[in-house]
Amino acid sequence: MSELDDPRVLFAAERTLLAWSRTNAGLMAFGFLVDRAGLILQGARAARDAGFWIGLAFILLGVVLSALTVVQYRRSIAALRPGEIPRGYWVNLPVFMTVAVAALGVALAAYLALA
Repeated sequence: MSELDDPRVLFAAERTLLAWSRTNAGLMAFGFLVDRAGLILQGARAARDAGFWIGLAFILLGVVLSALTVVQYRRSIAALRPGEIPRGYWVNLPVFMTVAVAALGVALAAYLALA
């Protein structure tokens, strides 16, 4: 990936992953908002209208993109030289955070689907 032997390359990849994680969490939150706004506008009807399906699609899009960003980050890390990763640095911490956000998105999708 780089011939700089500079840890800033790793940190740039990490910042990119975390930026995508924030975007994905925003997509999931927007999906929840779309679903709940549909309920407010229609009253307490239990019908699965377009708002539900669009909201669920946004949530699942956030989950899928979270998985893809982890794959992309891991590929970037695999291409780094040893000098670009500080000794003892835990490169998987942002991966665990992104996977946790994706798992919460799956839980949110299940909650909406079963509610």
